[in-house]
Amino acid sequence: MADDDRSPEDEFQELLRSLMGQGGTLGPEQLEQLGAMGVDPAMLQQMMRQLQGAFAAGGDGGIDWSATRTQALHLANKDDHGIRSGDRQDFSDAFSLATLWLSEATTISDLAVPPRALTRGAWVEATLPVWQELAEPVAGSIADALTAALETQAPEEMREMIAGAGRLLRTVGGSLFAAQLGAVIGKLSQEVVSGGDVGIPVMPDGEAAILPQNFADFGRDLGIDDDQLALSLATRELAHARLFRHARWLRLHVISQVTDFARGIHVDTDALEELASRFDPSQPDELRQALESGVLLPQQSEAQAAALGRLEHLLATIEGWVDVVTADATTRLPSADRIAEAVRRRRAVGGPAEQAMASLVGLQLRPRRLREAAAMWRAITDAVGREARDGLWDYPDLMPTPADIDDPSALIGRLKAHARGEAPERDEMDDALDALLSEAASRSELPGDASEPEPVAEDTDPEGPEGPRPV
Repeated sequence: MADDDRSPEDEFQELLRSLMGQGGTLGPEQLEQLGAMGVDPAMLQQMMRQLQGAFAAGGDGGIDWSATRTQALHLANKDDHGIRSGDRQDFSDAFSLATLWLSEATTISDLAVPPRALTRGAWVEATLPVWQELAEPVAGSIADALTAALETQAPEEMREMIAGAGRLLRTVGGSLFAAQLGAVIGKLSQEVVSGGDVGIPVMPDGEAAILPQNFADFGRDLGIDDDQLALSLATRELAHARLFRHARWLRLHVISQVTDFARGIHVDTDALEELASRFDPSQPDELRQALESGVLLPQQSEAQAAALGRLEHLLATIEGWVDVVTADATTRLPSADRIAEAVRRRRAVGGPAEQAMASLVGLQLRPRRLREAAAMWRAITDAVGREARDGLWDYPDLMPTPADIDDPSALIGRLKAHARGEAPERDEMDDALDALLSEAASRSELPGDASEPEPVAEDTDPEGPEGPRPV
């Protein structure tokens, strides 16, 4: 194609590719082109350096999550001095004893993979896939909104060229979000004490872990013996991991509810356009601060509020069970009640997980009905025992409902009836289902229904297999 036949869009994209290939270095020819387009060379050069990696990898407009990993590991490893052999042995002993105690408190079986002590960096590596899955819907929304806002704010003579490079502009917004997510995960790695500390299943399925360096920070001001603290937290961590390994459906149930909430998020376009009007790609701090503060996320919709209520119920039900099982398993520890109260206070004020998810996707992971859920599990345990209680996790439709948390007596009554071998009481749903089945059966019996041919009576063939029958 001759130079004269190239459109402004072709020229701009060729310039971008040239800059990418040169690592963001501007030559005399590029400077002249940018000057003719009215673009600040320093600003665009910085943008090119940020985009070079993504463009070299294919530049398909997707989000490059490598920035998340790099930033998270940078913060996680900053002050991490590794795990001392003594710490590793101490937690190995704590997990071994906690395993025995849990066998007395729950019928849910032990883990197939031994629990372990993790460095902060190892925790980042283990949990990063889940964080990416949770944040991806919002990252795409922010990236698309940023692209649209920048195109709107661009001068008229630049819009055609910017539209041609929309794929790369989208990558800028996605990359900034990915880097901010990495910063949040990196800070989180400095605070979480165990794999289940987040509340949602971020660890690989069936794995339990404790972070010794953060464990020391958590217990520093409690005035509780380290051995007791390690035993209590190890028991809680194993209970959490056992539950998710036993109820295979639970992990997907939690994560799908979080991602469904996130997909309902729409970026505040007015706030973003106002930010885009003064956005300087060479100095993206203001956009990073906006992402971190959550200012770009508007108030929750009614649908999101309902989804949040369902998620909070689920988290409270999980954490309430873990609280009761841990309490039953650690009755030998003199400070068990104090440790449990410290964990509850930490959760009530908004733990690290809530801060992380609130800033990125507007989601607060606080199980607000935790005490009521724990009281329900305690009542169930006292009434029907641990086997019937733990059996409620076998299938999703057996899980306690919000009404059961308010008043567990009906649920306890059903469990007692089941233990006696009695048929469960019928409810309105059963009656409605029977009515539908009866109606369907009636329709199938109507004459002329082609869905089920009428049966042929035996010996009605006048010919028969041996010829005509005598009259």
